[in-house]
Amino acid sequence: MATPLVSRMHGFGTTIFAEMTGLATQHGAVNLGQGFPDTDGPQEMLDAAKAAIDGGRNQYPPGPGVPELLEAVAAHQSRFYGIDLDPRSEVLVTVGATEAIAATILALCEVGDEVVTFEPYYDSYAASIALAGAVRRTSVLRFPDFAVDEASLRAAFSPRTRLVLLNTPHNPTGKVFTRAELELICSLAKEFDAWVVTDEVYEHLVFGDAVHVPVATLPAMRERTLTISSAGKTFSATGWKVGWVAGPAEVVAAVRTVKQFLTFVGSGPFQPAVAVALGLGDDVYAGLASSLQAKRDLLVSGLRGAGLEVSVPDGTYFVIADAAALGATDALEFCRELPLRAGVVGVPVSVFHDDVEAARTLVRFAFCKRDEVLHEAVERLAALRP
Repeated sequence: MATPLVSRMHGFGTTIFAEMTGLATQHGAVNLGQGFPDTDGPQEMLDAAKAAIDGGRNQYPPGPGVPELLEAVAAHQSRFYGIDLDPRSEVLVTVGATEAIAATILALCEVGDEVVTFEPYYDSYAASIALAGAVRRTSVLRFPDFAVDEASLRAAFSPRTRLVLLNTPHNPTGKVFTRAELELICSLAKEFDAWVVTDEVYEHLVFGDAVHVPVATLPAMRERTLTISSAGKTFSATGWKVGWVAGPAEVVAAVRTVKQFLTFVGSGPFQPAVAVALGLGDDVYAGLASSLQAKRDLLVSGLRGAGLEVSVPDGTYFVIADAAALGATDALEFCRELPLRAGVVGVPVSVFHDDVEAARTLVRFAFCKRDEVLHEAVERLAALRP
């Protein structure tokens, strides 16, 4: 009997994260594959969640989100970026950024519309585009600098372009798009009258001199940009699944129309806790980024010591390395063998590509782990060096 899965979802089977986590468990390997921290976020946020549970906030929250979180998101955008939002009509709380992305694409795209994005891309992007019956058009970011190629990007646009799906800081590369690159993307979006949907979940996890520039702050982009973010990455609470969409009221209303039939609502007692976290001091935000930068440096040094060429990320949880020096010719096979060979798990970047040749030997490792875990992983990888 043929598979009952609809044809547009063929090719979207078990995620690479589930496969690699299974291998980590099977072989007792250090799991640097999946991007979640192994420590908790700010105590004030955790205490607020406990208080919300004890206070009986365990039933359906309001559809758009609890008022204090809507107000906190608006205050956050004003505080950090000077973006003024009406919390009642221009912010929508979602079950993580993943739902926000899916609901937005489903709300804005008709069958056959085209979505421009960059590859490598986070795997849910491709799945959400397919669910909408839309068409994925990509421009490749190439190792090691992952710079935007203007000719490739322009070629991805057409009269059928409905939206641009942009992720900055970027998973899996750790790239922070420059202002010039963003201005190029925006100029093309304006030329082809496309919406820009920008996934900014790593907005506060930026290192060194790199600067995160929200697309909505660029000239004439406020009215055509939907900004997505979440508490999971910023505050090390990925399991809470509290995200949001912000933008022009009529577009947020469109997303809300779809979202209500996906999960309706979610994360009831966690929403007021995230509101507390968003209002924490600058020292908390800076401390989270500083801690991650030190972990990045630790892992980058270790990967280089193991003989790998590394692209040093300017943000996120991730670093990409070229495993060719260790004899890899196919990163997927290399990563399937790595837990047994070295007791470490990474993720092949090729699974985030349409053009797999652009990442044939590239591997993504997560550094959002305790230092002792990273040291252990580095020691194990060093044993592979020829």
